Amino acid sequence: MIMLVNPLSGGVGSRAVAEAEAILSQYACDASVVSLEGDQFDQQIQDALDARPDVLFVLAGDGTAGTIASRAGPDGPLVAPLPGGTMNMLPRALYGTADWKLALQKALEEGAPQCVAGGEVTDGEVKQAFYCAAIMGSPALWAPAREAMRTGKLKLAWLYARRAFKRAFSGRLRFSLDQRPERRAEALVLISPMISRAMEENTGLEAAAMNPSDAMEAFRLAAHAVMDDWRQDPAVTTRATRNVTIRARSRIPAVIDGEPVLLRHEAKVRFIPKAFQALAPIPPAAEDAV
Repeated sequence: MIMLVNPLSGGVGSRAVAEAEAILSQYACDASVVSLEGDQFDQQIQDALDARPDVLFVLAGDGTAGTIASRAGPDGPLVAPLPGGTMNMLPRALYGTADWKLALQKALEEGAPQCVAGGEVTDGEVKQAFYCAAIMGSPALWAPAREAMRTGKLKLAWLYARRAFKRAFSGRLRFSLDQRPERRAEALVLISPMISRAMEENTGLEAAAMNPSDAMEAFRLAAHAVMDDWRQDPAVTTRATRNVTIRARSRIPAVIDGEPVLLRHEAKVRFIPKAFQALAPIPPAAEDAV
């Protein structure tokens, strides 16, 4: 097995390589730990994939972990994305913790191959995969403020919140689900089967359209998006989908698996039933079904 570590990622630190080697030495496995370096970053990742290890552990930011999982694909090595980023949506969904050492131990001791479904956002020539959720529209602007507040950066949280409030209701989205007639919404959230409370495994993405009546209602929805049972809110409607087209008059703010991005005026999303193979504990519901 190979473990890739980005010591410069916000949730990792300079001691992570030595700490990872110490943990892995306690297990009967042949493992190597690679510290990712800026000028060799992409080549080191490709070398690790080309080595075809049984498992590829990734301790890095949310974007890097998602990119490696996407490059591994359904036929590549098992991937264990450990929480080394800011929001850590994918590692939290797989391991139920934001502590990378505990997640590593869970993967080693309780891990089993799991097929992870997801989605792919196409923005012009750029394609970006997600395995938890993609939030599109003005409520996505609240995500950086919420994360800054969580980490105690109050001044930064205020700046983000003020920017989000100013941009709220600046333009509604137009979207079409599976080529059905176009609809409008303040925001659209697309949720993978791995974390959806409404979808059965690998049948599609849960699409939730948000239509708040004012800025305060939008703030409430954004504060609860993905993490709580906000789907019961009367301002939210949901359905299953496999293909989505999204348009707006201006560029579309989005948060894709915890990573804030600014999409073009039009984007497409497709469901991927077999995105990659993860090494993670089997969820209790899946165990009961066996």
